[in-house]
Amino acid sequence: MVAAFRRHTLLPLDDCLYALQPSIPHLTRSALHRCLQRHGISRLPDMEGDKPKRSKFKRYPTGFFHIDIAEVQTAETKLYLFVGIDRTSKLAVTQLVDKADRKAAWEFLQHMLEAVPYQVHTILADRAIGTPLVRETMARGIQFAEQPRNRNTIYSRPMRFDMICEANGIEHRLTKPNHPWTNG
Repeated sequence: MVAAFRRHTLLPLDDCLYALQPSIPHLTRSALHRCLQRHGISRLPDMEGDKPKRSKFKRYPTGFFHIDIAEVQTAETKLYLFVGIDRTSKLAVTQLVDKADRKAAWEFLQHMLEAVPYQVHTILADRAIGTPLVRETMARGIQFAEQPRNRNTIYSRPMRFDMICEANGIEHRLTKPNHPWTNG
């Protein structure tokens, strides 16, 4: 009766126990488990669509850095923390600065390139989207890339950040707009 009930309902062990105890008053959890094992049905079959499929993270070679900025409040003042993290080795390079402008961004890039003991081949940085990141002091990503409205126009000019990347053979990528999970 126990085996037929389990095959018909496909209930978990505890649910089977609670459903069968009124019919079999002296049934214990361990006795039920042994009975299900004896009949080869102690484990429920894997059901299709039961669990969402997990996708594997894309593998990156060492040297793929994500660079971002965070505001740090201290008792005395406000500072900005530049952070570069390698996606594979998780090596992190940081630098605190008073002002988060383009000059600070390329100085951080130079600092990071000196600190990293291997070749950096790709940098992922915020795309300039023109919305405030931290209060009114800076626009998101303008330290790393030209504003979208100014790109590829007669007003656009090469940025020092990009020139340093190019001189070191580094591909400078920008995050997709409206994709905050890229920034994690």
